Amino acid sequence: MIIENLKKIKLEIPDHVKLVAVSKKMPNVSIMEAYQTGHFLFGENIVQELLQKYESLPKDIEWHMIGHLQSNKVKFIVPFVSLIQSVDSLKLLEIIDNEALKNYRIIDCLLEVFIADEETKYGLDEQELEKLLTSETFSNLKNIRIRGLMGIATLSQDKSKIRNEFKKLNEIFHKIKSAYFINTDYFNELSMGMSGDYQIAVEEGSTIIRLGSAIFGDRQN
Repeated sequence: MIIENLKKIKLEIPDHVKLVAVSKKMPNVSIMEAYQTGHFLFGENIVQELLQKYESLPKDIEWHMIGHLQSNKVKFIVPFVSLIQSVDSLKLLEIIDNEALKNYRIIDCLLEVFIADEETKYGLDEQELEKLLTSETFSNLKNIRIRGLMGIATLSQDKSKIRNEFKKLNEIFHKIKSAYFINTDYFNELSMGMSGDYQIAVEEGSTIIRLGSAIFGDRQN
């Protein structure tokens, strides 16, 4: 099932869209089934689970941290993580930068933007985003690289609502790129779209989709 799901999704999406297989609560055997098809990009929501999987699975897997990241957990993932998609504060960015310096690394990050009509979601609003990017503190960070933005749409059956949220995030992405990253080629990632809404996200400009149940089926408890 996993192999067939991966094949189907990869045929559906454009070549430039990266597929992050969200392996939250999935056993290693399921991850290896996907890995053995040649899929090396996986995402985890919880640091402890990410650490366990990193230790026990092949080292050429590219791991993305996609869940809310607590500042006291940053030091555990900085040695190996490929991309932190869920940076939602300047304080967190400072800590990532500090830990990256200790590990002689430059850590790629996405800034998480709040676009959903749900208070439980994390992220920066547009004003907070601009305040972060114009701050002196941000300008002094040397061991992080902002690759783009990430957002999570409202959990809703209303496709027009979801589309409007993704459209808004795409507009913010282009506005931020023009204002702050116009002369860089690395600010080029827009991570939006999960199992229930990734087709809409791709239509609205997503370059990274994060799929769990669409690949692995329902999560184990």
